[in-house]
Amino acid sequence: MSDTRRPVGVLVSGAGTNLEALLRACERPGFPARVALVISNRRGAPALEIAERWRVPAAAMPQADYGGDSSLRDRAVLQKMRDAGVALVVCAGYDRILSDEFLRAYPDAILNVHPSLLPAFSGGMGAVEDALAHGVKVTGCTVQLLEPGETDGGPIVLQSAVTVEPGDDAESLRQRIHEQEWRLLPNAVELWCTGRLRREGRLVRILQAVEAS
Repeated sequence: MSDTRRPVGVLVSGAGTNLEALLRACERPGFPARVALVISNRRGAPALEIAERWRVPAAAMPQADYGGDSSLRDRAVLQKMRDAGVALVVCAGYDRILSDEFLRAYPDAILNVHPSLLPAFSGGMGAVEDALAHGVKVTGCTVQLLEPGETDGGPIVLQSAVTVEPGDDAESLRQRIHEQEWRLLPNAVELWCTGRLRREGRLVRILQAVEAS
């Protein structure tokens, strides 16, 4: 029997907790996606060990291997994605900005998870620390579609709010944000893979699921 699940490529840089949440979701009966490829820009990323444990093809492709040329590296990553038949790209804790060439190759087919309620605290990896420094009472996480232009400026797919508790530090707040990311990201992948996301300009509408007859 052929596998009808949509192949997903995941870009990672760190611990890989969002990757593992997605891999667990892919084990659920009827989940419409499978992780076909994992690529990290860091050789020592624990996410690569997670991919190995789940027997998912994975590769480390640091920019240094391409003479420091980020465009050349992104072109090589893009080719690997195409070779693996990837339909949807997921940036799960990926700390590099993708080239416009890469973004144009997957229009409205790159999901990014960011640890803030965008557009607040966009454009960097210190969103949790920035939220604490600004004294906000509520922060959270966002899954968005990436596109050329402003970093983290693509249309928003899903968001989840997280209350900042008295005494929170970056570690405790990040952990609670992660817990929401682990729920939101698989949900967004499922919506995309079942054709339930409709983009209208900057607005992404979520369509109702069609009941099987």
